[in-house]
Amino acid sequence: MRARTFTKFLLTAGLAAAAATPAFAQAQGQGQGGDGPSQRGNRVVQPYIEVSQIVSAELSPGNDVVTFTQIAAGVDINVQGRNSGAAVSLRYERNIAYDDDAVDTDTVSGIARGTLGIVPGKLSLEAGALASRTRADGGGAVTANPLVREDAESRIYSAYAGPSLRTRVGDVAVEGVARVGYNRFEIDNALVTQGGNVVDTFDDSITYMGQLRAATRPGELLPVGLAVTAGGFQEDIGNLDQRVRDLYVRGDVTLPISPTLALVAGAGYEDVEISSRDALRDANGVAQRDENGRFITDASAPRRIAFAVDGLLWDVGVLWRPSSRTSLQASVGRRYDSTTYYGTFTYVPNERSAFAVAAYDGVSGFGGVINNGLARLDSDFEAIRNPVTGDFGGLVSGTQGQAIVGALGSTRSAAFRGRGVSASYQRQIGRTTAALGAGYDRRTFIAAAGTVLAPVNGLTDESYYVIGGLSRDIGQNANIATNAYANWFDGAGGNDATAAGVSAAYNQSITRRLTGRAAISVDYVDSEFTAEDFAFATALVGLRYDF
Repeated sequence: MRARTFTKFLLTAGLAAAAATPAFAQAQGQGQGGDGPSQRGNRVVQPYIEVSQIVSAELSPGNDVVTFTQIAAGVDINVQGRNSGAAVSLRYERNIAYDDDAVDTDTVSGIARGTLGIVPGKLSLEAGALASRTRADGGGAVTANPLVREDAESRIYSAYAGPSLRTRVGDVAVEGVARVGYNRFEIDNALVTQGGNVVDTFDDSITYMGQLRAATRPGELLPVGLAVTAGGFQEDIGNLDQRVRDLYVRGDVTLPISPTLALVAGAGYEDVEISSRDALRDANGVAQRDENGRFITDASAPRRIAFAVDGLLWDVGVLWRPSSRTSLQASVGRRYDSTTYYGTFTYVPNERSAFAVAAYDGVSGFGGVINNGLARLDSDFEAIRNPVTGDFGGLVSGTQGQAIVGALGSTRSAAFRGRGVSASYQRQIGRTTAALGAGYDRRTFIAAAGTVLAPVNGLTDESYYVIGGLSRDIGQNANIATNAYANWFDGAGGNDATAAGVSAAYNQSITRRLTGRAAISVDYVDSEFTAEDFAFATALVGLRYDF
């Protein structure tokens, strides 16, 4: 039921913007009679079905072999207009096993991001949604290929929607954004480490974000640029009724040094608070858990403060824009009652390549990280999927070359301060397209004293990841595609996990609509979650029909 509900939400979030895109509306009923994807201008709509035979062999520690049939249906959409645009990649698959003791599975995966222009150039509505799978070990999500072990599979859902404003009032530029999001992490059993400790995993959350900014450029009213910004973020986490609230107001001054370089300084006021309730306890004071192993919230318990900062924030930095294709913004300052660093660098030399780096620092829960990453994604992209499983692993190829998810990192339910860096690069050379994402994420958890989460206060989980994809057309009727990933999770208390894998696929057109497919993958997991390492090899042969 949840999968069906989120399928509808994915379609709604992605297609709502697409349906109002001028290029989309003008092309209705003007398809090309079945010559592959339906295209006209900046419009691509490609529905498809697939039937495949899959063999998965356990290489370590055992030697089990599982054979099953996979039936899949999906659609890839990219529609771009002057003021609106949307990209959608949605896939449903049914795995049918032959063995009586094997479990048949249904999976929905996809990503959607759309922008709908309401008042051209001024007011728009933005929406996005994500559904994906991962393997979770020892409190960390380490791979997007759950074929390596079904009992460790978990499912991630995220969606958001809200308006965006950009206009001018005289010489003052006014920008605003507001959005509401929902996030859910589903797993059948609590994660139990070898030491017998149970990690309370994230369940769901609702996020709220709003910001309004008024600014002038240097030389318009004054020799320096001025800006005033007010905003806030809140995440209501279902586990123990946790709440992360971050409110702020600030002023900024931009001092030009040269036509391409400027110094930026800002100061303001922040009010940050993280709080929660305790778990329901029995007569002996033992915290109670639900059937999935998560703590049950005591709704009658008082709210307890885990973290509170009320006072001055400030930062100084540089802004470097030598051309419209290159931009650097880097700052250092004081926030959350400690030193903070953040910044971005983008380099887009041409339409065939893009490079981006971002350093971040903020407080949130697991859901807020996923939701914010989805909202930062541009609405013009192509999802890169695993050629064997069909799963979306977080990497996209588009105008910004972004990894939307990258490493999901720690799945603990507690709120945290997250700091890290992510980088992505994409390049198209003739018939070859490559995309690469890498990053590091560090989460220091924050929990209230006297609650069941108190032992995790101050603990740190770290994640490192590299994910890449490469595809190349061979003549007019064939192509090859490869994917590779490596994730390292260093959990507090020695709950470490390493996952790596590589896959390759060959696609050969039989007719204009029908394509033959063959693929192979190898995946490896070394985790403290289990006493032994796991290695699997999987092969696929099948057919794809494009409508």
